[in-house]
Amino acid sequence: MPQLLGVFEQPDHIAAAAKRLRDRGYTDMETFSPSPFPEVDDAVDEKPSGVRLFTLIGGLVGVCTGYALTLWMANDWQIMLGGKPFSSIPPYTIIAFELTILFGGLMTVLGLFLKGGLPSMKLHAAYSKRFSAEDFGLVVECRDRDVPEIDGLMRAHHATEVSLVEG
Repeated sequence: MPQLLGVFEQPDHIAAAAKRLRDRGYTDMETFSPSPFPEVDDAVDEKPSGVRLFTLIGGLVGVCTGYALTLWMANDWQIMLGGKPFSSIPPYTIIAFELTILFGGLMTVLGLFLKGGLPSMKLHAAYSKRFSAEDFGLVVECRDRDVPEIDGLMRAHHATEVSLVEG
């Protein structure tokens, strides 16, 4: 299947083109930009990232581990201090909180690697060094019969250059 590359000068132009393409049913798109622009990301994929599920699971495992570990140790090695109960929740909240942050952070990093496809050792065939400097790129995978339509749509949204990507 052919891939069309459109080069844009403004982030709002690429966002408008990507939104229009997505509305027309083209979902296999890739963008390149010199810096992050939320409107470009939202135009390509408006659903939230799946990384936050990793963070939630890590945080819940961390809080459960924090309380379970401290309560288990307090009941296994009982030390009576002034008649206080062995398994008291409030003092262990700090440890549970710290493990929530630790496990949540580690799972977030894992989620970034898994969901983001990191590390990517090979650059996309359409990538150009100018996308790291000043221009924006939009790559759309389409059928052969849709090439003229997508070409016209990109040019209508102020694409300075539209070309087929090889490879």
